[in-house]
Amino acid sequence: MSLGAIAAVWWWLGIPVDLVRAPIDPNDKVQCISYAPFRNHQTSLSSATRVSREQIAEDLAELARISDCIRTYANDLGLDQIPELAAKAGLKVIQGIFLDKDRQKNLTQISTGVRLAKEYPGTIIALVVGSETLLRHDITVSDLAATIRSVKAQVSVPVTYADVWEFWLSNRELYGVVDFVTIHILPYWENVPIPAELAAAHVDTIRRQIASAFPGKEIFIGEIGWPSEGRMRESALPSRVNQARVVSEILDIARRENFRVNVFEAYDESWKREIEGTIGGYWGLFDSVQRTLKYPPGVPISNFPLWKLQMCSGMALSVLVFGVAWLTLRRKGREPGAAPWFAVALSATTAGILFGVAAQKMFHESYGAGGWLLWGSFLAAAVASPVFGANALMSGRVSPSFLELLGPSEHRTQSMLATGNGLVRIATAVIGTATALGLVFDPRFIDFPFAPLTMATVPFAAVTLLNPATKGIRPVAESIFVGVLIVSAIYIGFNEGPANWQSLWTCAAYALLAVTLWRTRA
Repeated sequence: MSLGAIAAVWWWLGIPVDLVRAPIDPNDKVQCISYAPFRNHQTSLSSATRVSREQIAEDLAELARISDCIRTYANDLGLDQIPELAAKAGLKVIQGIFLDKDRQKNLTQISTGVRLAKEYPGTIIALVVGSETLLRHDITVSDLAATIRSVKAQVSVPVTYADVWEFWLSNRELYGVVDFVTIHILPYWENVPIPAELAAAHVDTIRRQIASAFPGKEIFIGEIGWPSEGRMRESALPSRVNQARVVSEILDIARRENFRVNVFEAYDESWKREIEGTIGGYWGLFDSVQRTLKYPPGVPISNFPLWKLQMCSGMALSVLVFGVAWLTLRRKGREPGAAPWFAVALSATTAGILFGVAAQKMFHESYGAGGWLLWGSFLAAAVASPVFGANALMSGRVSPSFLELLGPSEHRTQSMLATGNGLVRIATAVIGTATALGLVFDPRFIDFPFAPLTMATVPFAAVTLLNPATKGIRPVAESIFVGVLIVSAIYIGFNEGPANWQSLWTCAAYALLAVTLWRTRA
C-alpha cells in the first residue's frame, strides 16, 4: 500500500499541462524581453565583473529566435557591448540607464547611454532613464525629472522612466517629462499578491487604470512575469506551470488589446538569489546554466519534470524503512503489534512521497556553500529520521533527550542507534528552529521547509507517541525549543495568511515537532 500511495501521488504531481498557447509561440515572436547576460558566478554586484562579447553574442543569437527586441537595465560591466551585438543579431534594444545613490556612477551611466543612442540609432529604439529608482528611494523625483530632461535634450530617441505602477500614480509630475509611461506589473510582488489564475486580468486592469491617469501617453508595460521557483506569498504560488500560464495569458491579452509589453525576463539570474533568496533567481524563460528554453513549443509542462526519478527514489526510501523495521524484529525477536507497523508505514509513505519534493527544493533553494550545507543537512536528517524511527518503533526504544546525548558522561546513552536517532533529532530541532526564526524576523525571501521538516518530524512523533517515557523530568533545552517553535508557528501563520498552504503546512510541522519535544523526559 505504501508503494502504491507513493506512485499515485507522484503520478498526480507529475501530470503535465498543455497550455492553449505556449509562452513562446514559434509563429509569433515575443514583443520584447528583459536581458541580462550574467552567468555562473558573474554578478552585477561586483565592479570586477566583465561580460565577454562571445557570451553576449551567444545569448543574443538565441533570443533573436523568439523576439525582435530586448530591454537592458544598465551599460557597465561589459553591457555597453550589447547594442553593437544586437544590431548584428537583428534585435532592437530598449537601452537602460541605471541610476542609484552613487552620483558619479550615474553620470557615467548617463554619458554612456547617450553615446550608445547616438552610435546605434537604428538599434536603440528608446532610453529608460532609471528603473525603480523611486521605489528604492535612491533619488528625489525632482532630480529624476531634471535628469530625464537632460538626457532628452541630447538624443533623438524616445526617453522614459520605469517603475512599479503605484509609483507613477504617486509621482505624476513625471508625466510631462517622459515620451511614454513605462510601468512594471508583477502580480506576485503586489502588496496584495495575485494568484496565477487572476494575474493576466489584473495586469490588464492596472494598464487601463494607468492609461486613464495619464491620457495621451502610451502605456508600455516594461515588466510582466512570474517566478518558477520560490516561496508562496499568500495565494501566489511560484511554479513552472504557473510561470508558463501567466506569461502566455498576458501575452495573449497584449495581442488582442494591441498594447506593448516586455517580458521579465530572458534568463534565470542565479546571482540575484544572494540578495532576493530563491525567488530572485527564477524569473527567466531560459535556464541560467544550459541557456535552454524552459518551455519548448508543443512540449507539455510539469512542475516536476523528473517525477519518475523522484517517485522511484521515494519508493526506494520506503523499502529501506520497511527493511530496517523487519531486520530489527528479526534481531529483537518480539511481536510489536499493529500500531508500530502502522507508524512505520506512515513514516515510510510520508518519506517516500516527500523525498522527491525535498530534493528538488534543496537543488533550487541552496545558494552558496552555506545554503548547500544547511539544506543538505536538513535533507540528510529527513532521510535518516524514518530509518532510525523504524528501528526505535520495532525495538520499543524511547527517544533520548538532548541531555542524554550532549550532557555529562554519566547521563549519556550507551546505545549507538539511540545516539544516531538523537543526533538526527537535534539537527531537526536546530535547523527547524533556525528556519522558523528566519520566517519571523526576515520572511520576505525565506523558503518554507515543509517537505524535509515533515519527513523528519513524523517518525519522531510516532516514536514519542508509541514509546513514551514513563518517568523523568522535562528537559530545559527541549522546553526552550518548544517555546520558540510554538510562538513562531503562531506568528508565521497569522503573518502569511490563510491562503498560503506552504505556510500552514510548515506551521503544522513546527507544532508537531514542538509537541514531540514537549513529551521528552530525561
